[in-house]
Amino acid sequence: MSISDTIASIGVIILLIAFVLNLFKKVSAESRTYTLLNFIGAATCGYASYLISFYPFVVLEGIWAAFALLSFLKVPRGTSNKK
Repeated sequence: MSISDTIASIGVIILLIAFVLNLFKKVSAESRTYTLLNFIGAATCGYASYLISFYPFVVLEGIWAAFALLSFLKVPRGTSNKK
């Protein structure tokens, strides 16, 4: 497995953790935890895509990461994770 595969796998795992936590109502889609996991996962996947020069995914993951970061910065500290 190449380094870009490892990085991409880590990013995907982080995104899936956020998805599953939200699906089972452990975190709200508006929580800081969820938005931070989405930012880290998307940024990691975007970087891995950059390493292999797959630019459509760099754009997709870059936009995903940017919106997740904006959402993270808007959510007040102390916001409950649960729905």
